Amino acid sequence: MRLLSLNGQGDLAWREFSQDKIPPYAILSHTWGAEEVSFLDLVDKSGKSKAGYRKIIFCGEQAARDNLRYFWVDTCCIDKRDNTELTKAINSMFHWYRNAAKCYAYLSDVATSASNDVNAEIYQSAWEADFRKSRWFTRGWTLQELLSPASVIFYSSQHKQLGDKHSLAGLIHDITGIPLSALHGHPLDTFSVTERMAWAANRQTTEPEDGAYCLLGIFGVSMPLVYGEGNSSAMKRLGKEIEEAGLVGRSRARPRQVLQRPLLETCGFWLLPFLAVLLAVAATAHYSLIKVWPDSATNHIIPNMLLEVIAPVAAARPTAISREVIFSEEKENALEQLQKELTQDKDRPNVEGMWYFRQRCVN
Repeated sequence: MRLLSLNGQGDLAWREFSQDKIPPYAILSHTWGAEEVSFLDLVDKSGKSKAGYRKIIFCGEQAARDNLRYFWVDTCCIDKRDNTELTKAINSMFHWYRNAAKCYAYLSDVATSASNDVNAEIYQSAWEADFRKSRWFTRGWTLQELLSPASVIFYSSQHKQLGDKHSLAGLIHDITGIPLSALHGHPLDTFSVTERMAWAANRQTTEPEDGAYCLLGIFGVSMPLVYGEGNSSAMKRLGKEIEEAGLVGRSRARPRQVLQRPLLETCGFWLLPFLAVLLAVAATAHYSLIKVWPDSATNHIIPNMLLEVIAPVAAARPTAISREVIFSEEKENALEQLQKELTQDKDRPNVEGMWYFRQRCVN
């Protein structure tokens, strides 16, 4: 593992450690921008002029305040030119975040006042709206960066501490729909494959394949990286790894929790109850019938939302849902086939505005 440190002049230095010699370290969670410092910049000492250099220095300085000499930043601690190193890093990343003494979540799009002489409640109200809309909650890789570490501390673009994932758990739950128990560190294997897939349903990644690769640690599996294979192929391989690991249909018992809001609230509006039911039914292999009452204002987005929610479930359990509907090469073609399946249901009652999707029984 390659770790950074700040030398006596405040400049970046780096050192490589074997797996059994890794010292305590802090780790940075952030969203990538246009000017990130790469490993080559680190070697050439040419990254100081880049915008991303500032948050790396912030990470090092905050680590020092927390009595940690070393820290890790994904932009420059991985030599992405080396495919072997990149594959090892991505398959290890969940564990690297989990083993970090501190994780600093730097939110570049959340601003705070420079003044500290304000009431805490007023202070939070000033940044909470930006926090709810932060890009950090929409990215694929930040899901494991939220769930894996024991300590995740959020900072504004002015390097002001906003709180941690425990003190802000209720707010984060509202934003993401992730259960409070998961945010408080309950083991991820106590949540079903369907639940964990749902947490990632609305997140995006720059590379299509990363939509699958960023979930490796969430499910505790590993696989080779094949950039260029496309999201569909990567998700199929992920589904196969999940199935071979025996995770489908298995989750350890956990304490019951009453959610403050529906699981998929962030998916949008009044469609949420339907989506929650869809996920619950898709987790079984028994014949089921799902109902949707489309409204004129949202009718055009329902098929796409269906596809986005069903596809991860189908990837995790390919036999549970019609393959030809989900695993088409083109999304438009898949959508057309899904609509055809919906409208050709012979048992469909003659009720205007009601659609049905029949899950096929495979047992």
